[in-house]
Amino acid sequence: MRPANSLRQALEQTNRDLRRAPDLVFLHNPERSLPGPPRDAREKLGTACAVLEDAVARGLCGAWGIASWDPAPLAAVADGALPAPSVLMVPAGPLAGIATLDAAQTLAEQWQLGMEARWGMSPFGGSTNSAVWEAVDARMFLQPEHRGASRAQAAFRAAYLLPPVATVAVGSDDAEHLRELIDALHLNASEATVRQYRKLLRDRSRRQRAWSSPTIRSAAIRAGASLGSASSAQRPTTFVQ
Repeated sequence: MRPANSLRQALEQTNRDLRRAPDLVFLHNPERSLPGPPRDAREKLGTACAVLEDAVARGLCGAWGIASWDPAPLAAVADGALPAPSVLMVPAGPLAGIATLDAAQTLAEQWQLGMEARWGMSPFGGSTNSAVWEAVDARMFLQPEHRGASRAQAAFRAAYLLPPVATVAVGSDDAEHLRELIDALHLNASEATVRQYRKLLRDRSRRQRAWSSPTIRSAAIRAGASLGSASSAQRPTTFVQ
């Protein structure tokens, strides 16, 4: 996380480079540079948030947000007294660990963020070609009549409920892949199945306190083996990077 002066200078330089104010500026992964003591961490995060809040007031950007791969450290120090971002973006989808899911929800509630301010990213954990998607059939999160969708479509649709978000950011240079994902937005997902899935992940995490990324994926595979189905009327949106 940049010092306050450096952050202001970066915003001013961005305006000069773009010849306009950006619509949205993200503070990326501030948890990685927070100091150890909670009071110091809160002060450093609050300073960065205040700089970005001031940037909006000065017209240097239309809005600001936080993008975090690990929201748990932020949830431990943030509260309603800190300036709230317009957008909170966190990892989303079946491969997001229960600690991430819980921390994202806690942080959004601490900042009193509405659903439109909650975004997801990396719904496939990096790639739709990963071997994990051969083992995890995300179509279990869909209503039976929609289980003819592809696994990628189902995983993308599930990302809007893991954790609950209104927008999911994806990046691709493959137009067909993007079209496939957009077509998935009409699919009905199962909130009841998601609740059961989260419970299975939470129960397993209590027994496995020290998780690594491969273990999270293994837990997702095992937890996904016994899920049922229900329905959800939520209609999501997609942000393409």
